[in-house]
Amino acid sequence: MNLTHDNYYSVEASIYYMGATQFKDFMDCPARALATVKGDWKQPPNTAMLIGSYVDAHFSGTLDEFKSQNPDIFKKNGELLAGYLQANIIIDRIESDKAMMKYLSGEMQTIKTGTIGGVPFKIKMDSYKPDQFICDLKVMRDFKPIWKDGERMNFVTAWGYDYQGAIYRAVEGNDLPFVIAGATKETVPNIELMYIPADVLDDQISIVHELAPQFQMIKLGLVEPERCGHCDYCNATKVLGEPIDFREVE
Repeated sequence: MNLTHDNYYSVEASIYYMGATQFKDFMDCPARALATVKGDWKQPPNTAMLIGSYVDAHFSGTLDEFKSQNPDIFKKNGELLAGYLQANIIIDRIESDKAMMKYLSGEMQTIKTGTIGGVPFKIKMDSYKPDQFICDLKVMRDFKPIWKDGERMNFVTAWGYDYQGAIYRAVEGNDLPFVIAGATKETVPNIELMYIPADVLDDQISIVHELAPQFQMIKLGLVEPERCGHCDYCNATKVLGEPIDFREVE
């Protein structure tokens, strides 16, 4: 399948290719991931997500497309509604820093495909300078550690950005440095440039090689997907049987 910017996020592309986000979805909840691949489930966007998407669209040059897809967050004159104005503050902060702009000055939204563990993968790099680096723009609440699965984690690990970096690096094929250009949604945005060390990426790509074929079996309908039991998808599609002991409820 030939990928373009127009069909990159299509159901057909999601079924044929695996991507970093899809891989992470399968790690979190295989049932939700499969429903997302098929187009049967879509996580409703919230204000925080839309602010991040607006910033991404600004730097990727797709702001007109974003506006057409999200008209409800704009006034009639095209300005952002009050609840989303933080996006412009974040953009101004990023653009005020020369180092941030250096890493966001590569080829934008570059698409590449490859295979990992025999599974077709697709990537779309936010900023790509061949022979130099791959940079991904991340807009998040803050840079503080996150509690996940009962463990205090660095936000990079908690959100699976290390897996994303490993996948991007493997598909690009030249062992380039993977850099995160991070900006926060705090009242006064914080910014940072962070690289993920090669040894970390090497460890994570070995896990991708191991798990991707298993996830592909689920996509092909050869294996029944497990449910995590606590995500929005599992809550929305839960089917009750007989009453259970209240002590079994987490």
